[in-house]
Amino acid sequence: MRSLIVMLAVMVAFTQTVAGQERPRPAAAVGHPSMESPHVNPIAVSGGRVFVANTPAGTGDVISRSSLHGKIEVADYLIENGAAVSGPNEDGNTPLHTAAFLCRTDIVNLLLEKGAAVTAKNRKGETPIDVMSGKWSKELGDFYTGLGAATGSKINQKSEPNNFSRFRGPNADGVCADDSRLPDKWSKTENVKWVIDVPGRGWSSPVAVGNKVFVTSVVNDGKDADPMKGLYLGAGVKVPPEGEHHWLVHCFDLKTGKLLWKYEAHKGKPTVPRHPKSSYAAETPTTDGERVYALFGDVGLYCYDLDGKQLWKHDIAPKKTFFNYGAAASPVVHDGQVFVLYDNQEKSYLASFDAKSGQQLWRTERDETSTWATPFIWKHKLRTEIVTCGKKKNRAYDLSGKLLWEFDGKMSGLVIPSPFAADGLLYITSGYVGDQHRPTYAVKPGASGDITLKADQKSNDFIAWYQPKTGPYNTTPLVIGGRYYTLHDQGFLACHDAKTGEELFGRERIGGSYTASPWAYNGMVFCLGEDGKTRVVTAGAKYELLHTNDLDELCIATPSVSQGSLLLRTASKLYCLTKDAKK
Repeated sequence: MRSLIVMLAVMVAFTQTVAGQERPRPAAAVGHPSMESPHVNPIAVSGGRVFVANTPAGTGDVISRSSLHGKIEVADYLIENGAAVSGPNEDGNTPLHTAAFLCRTDIVNLLLEKGAAVTAKNRKGETPIDVMSGKWSKELGDFYTGLGAATGSKINQKSEPNNFSRFRGPNADGVCADDSRLPDKWSKTENVKWVIDVPGRGWSSPVAVGNKVFVTSVVNDGKDADPMKGLYLGAGVKVPPEGEHHWLVHCFDLKTGKLLWKYEAHKGKPTVPRHPKSSYAAETPTTDGERVYALFGDVGLYCYDLDGKQLWKHDIAPKKTFFNYGAAASPVVHDGQVFVLYDNQEKSYLASFDAKSGQQLWRTERDETSTWATPFIWKHKLRTEIVTCGKKKNRAYDLSGKLLWEFDGKMSGLVIPSPFAADGLLYITSGYVGDQHRPTYAVKPGASGDITLKADQKSNDFIAWYQPKTGPYNTTPLVIGGRYYTLHDQGFLACHDAKTGEELFGRERIGGSYTASPWAYNGMVFCLGEDGKTRVVTAGAKYELLHTNDLDELCIATPSVSQGSLLLRTASKLYCLTKDAKK
């Protein structure tokens, strides 16, 4: 059973009729199956809402509904309790048809693992591959076929190919699905499908929904000082720049690079300074597939529909930050809530907003000083947590803002890398270059209370391992193939065993300086330097530099991936890179 199986989540209300009588909704504990009577089919219950498995009719439709409402946990549970993985609904569509139509590749993977029929046809004579091709594109259908769907093998697809929904991808781990269209070599002309100028400045990553790419930037009517590569050891800019600024959200067509719409979220003179290498558009927007949420940390949170209509906004009162470095943590959206973390020198907090209306749902004050790490939604087999890093303490909250656990990691002076999870472990790190202690922690699920290590400990019941001097300054590490890769800002790459923390290779010099986080696909790790050069390294236990790709321009933003294309942002441009560039 896959590690991604988690406890039953809240699901859509649904009842079935058995032997001509409507089954009553049982009073079962939330998240637990009720199977007390041998005459009652297996059901999944949450808050009095019911899914019924193994019913005489419509069994496959039950799984299809779980695809429609985004519940892979429900689909998994139903299959385990006897639901037919290829059971058709009244239109002849099987669960695989529905998951393919919705591009729910996680559920496609699950169904294929359980033996779903790839060649099953609906009443129109369409197979799941036909449905996917017609819905999204012929190329995407061919892509799935080429990956093994036609023979019934598991698709090697970690996340939805159409949606790159947040900083470092939908799983926040920087690991993208393998795709033969994704390039490992590029230049200003090689494998370039399109390249466009992006006005203003911004270090946010692009995010993508379907064929739409969203990018934020800030345009200054006056003159901005050019940022410099390398380390800044000292105070930030003490006075905000002159000139009226325009905080912008852009939407581009993924296929052509054409500007579809642009919206000015805010205009005026900045009221707070920023880090000399940062920008007022440092935060990556996020999307739930229906709306896009753009955060400009010292100004406000703005919500748009996918066609550019502003739906709501929430003003943010700017606060003093350490050395006037400004804000940088990106927003995240989950299950109808948008989460914003604002750690500062005055009054730090984590807040939740209703994704549809913008109403603030809750706000949890934090005993913290300035940090810049993006919070992480950690979904594991026990529960869902909001994980935050902190200089004083690393913490996790439930979805109502209640503290679950915390520990004092004696983090470095500046906490920037974002937490993420892989293969059942959560990783938290920081590594300001001027500090002796630059820790990395691997945390197990299920903790509560204070889980701080004692002075002589390297692990405890909920901290799997700890390394005292492996943390990076700006970049967030990644895990692929059971190996934990750390890209250090001053041009070194290191690798550890992700389960144990054992060193596989030490700091190997790859050159350059780095702010963008590494990413991985097709068995390679990509490291984009501030000089515009991407060093491509084999994702193995031994260090092997394959080649270097040069765009010859300052690069700070972490790239994104969507539909076989790499979206790479430089100081002035956005590149769409793919091996299908000539098509």
